[in-house]
Amino acid sequence: MKAFLSKKRHLVILGLILLLCFGISVFCLRHPFSQDARFQRFTDRIALEELSSNTLNLHYTLAYPQDYGIKDYTISLGTMEPDVLKQSGKQLAALQKKLEDFSYENLSSENRMIYDMLRLDFSLQLSAADFYLLQEPLGPNLGIQAQLPALLAEYTFRVPQDIQDYFSLLTCIPEYFNSILEFEKEKSAQGLFMNDTCAKGIIQQCTAFSSQKEENFLDVMFEEQLADLKQQKVITQKQADSYKSMHKKLLKKCVFPAYENLAEGLEKLCGTGKNLGGLCHLPNGAQYYEYLLKNNVGDFRPIPEIQQRLMEQLKADTMAIQNLLQQDPSLFSKAAKLTQNTIYSPQEMLSYLNKTMTRDFPSLKAPDYEVKAIPKAMEDFSSPAFYLTPPLDTLSPNAIYINGASQVSEAELFTTLAHEGFPGHLYQTLYFGKQQPSLIREFLGCSGYVEGWATYVESMAYGYGAEFLNISPQVMELLNRNRSVSLCLYSILDIGIHYEGWTVQEVTNALSSFGIASQDVCQEIFQYIVENPTNYLKYYLGFLNFTDLRATVENKKGTDFQLKDFHQKILEIGPAPFPVVKKYLLLQYETP
Repeated sequence: MKAFLSKKRHLVILGLILLLCFGISVFCLRHPFSQDARFQRFTDRIALEELSSNTLNLHYTLAYPQDYGIKDYTISLGTMEPDVLKQSGKQLAALQKKLEDFSYENLSSENRMIYDMLRLDFSLQLSAADFYLLQEPLGPNLGIQAQLPALLAEYTFRVPQDIQDYFSLLTCIPEYFNSILEFEKEKSAQGLFMNDTCAKGIIQQCTAFSSQKEENFLDVMFEEQLADLKQQKVITQKQADSYKSMHKKLLKKCVFPAYENLAEGLEKLCGTGKNLGGLCHLPNGAQYYEYLLKNNVGDFRPIPEIQQRLMEQLKADTMAIQNLLQQDPSLFSKAAKLTQNTIYSPQEMLSYLNKTMTRDFPSLKAPDYEVKAIPKAMEDFSSPAFYLTPPLDTLSPNAIYINGASQVSEAELFTTLAHEGFPGHLYQTLYFGKQQPSLIREFLGCSGYVEGWATYVESMAYGYGAEFLNISPQVMELLNRNRSVSLCLYSILDIGIHYEGWTVQEVTNALSSFGIASQDVCQEIFQYIVENPTNYLKYYLGFLNFTDLRATVENKKGTDFQLKDFHQKILEIGPAPFPVVKKYLLLQYETP
């Protein structure tokens, strides 16, 4: 009995020691002076300063910024003034030094991941700090002047203060565009200005937008939102009338003149851009392209290794297409006969995708979402479909917009909805957002992860579509492989043009071997890639990174591999550069 009591007492003491140790560790984690608490304050400060510097980003990121301590902020679109950009390197170096003060080993696993992302990002941005004049804020397709009207049109009004902020943003556009013009003038002085084809495309776009003074889609969208607020009794009819009048006045006084001045300023710079090809023809252009690959795609491998991977995939896909056609030579003609008519609505397609994806992806509580038609006034400015990312503090509303003017087949619509909805952007955004990640993750995300994921699941959706649309699996696989070949080919051209200096003729030769013989089409593809370096790679190289991670884990786990578990781990890691994604994914599979 005595021995038993003695043993029991030791167990109690051991339990107390364990509780005490646990208590100390919890105290250390929660204590305001702990490494994690200090690190959280450090990262929050970076995120809040970034948000406060650009009201458009703030509004699209947080529905209620006051809950994050952001109350008195200056309304701003930021700036592109060369002197300001030149100083950004010093600020980055200071932040990098502060980051190095933290003890990596004493951080939580989540904060270690953020630390890895910050360390990678600071180092990357500093490597390109001297190349700031190689940035290009303008462009016929993805430039700020092209994107801004759509961002303003979709600017959500929840309370009257949102309308006041929106009006203030409109008054900021002239100054912001002037800073862009100063930036472009400095580029011109250094021999770095865009070629005339690109400049004239932007000028034409600015002129077309500013000529719509009487019937402009911004007015249409603004009045629709006012009607909703009036119906919700957030504003009165008198207030709505006053807001309408002020909106028209600001468009005519600030917005349209800003676009006209930008067009005039660019017109004066035409002829000063001598480079008709890729970035590598500019001083430090090849190094800057390497930076863009890492920054935009999140892939840090040497370019020759990336090229090899692309060529391997191109060969695999072309061989797969040949095998499919050997089995059924009529597949291309069957695919060509797929019509735009479908008995299923976009809502029915999304509902099916949301249900059937659960066999391969972790379940998510059915979110509230809407499928909306893009307003006719915006059809010419919009893609076939897009998902508007909600603020991270509400994760709503969730809307997928369909462009009624877009001419796509039922199979293309189905896979596009998978890309934008389930299990694509909408699903990935909500899944990660419901984990309540640190605010800094909003700024450390990676386009290659986000677009790569959507392209990866879009590829899987061809299999889902065969079942739902009653289309031959072989036809759907042919469409999938053909799409992969196109994206892969454009990605190879992207590197060829911007890193190796391929000419229009070299691009034409490459495209002709894949049946694209029209000189005008080849010139159009060449010009698009010149204007949008790494854009195709965000989608396609991002997609390949996910397929390669899947193959790595599948080889490691063998018959124990579970696709749904793999997807869950990827989704929980969330948007990050691929070296970080790979590190923390494999760590999870190494943990017993």
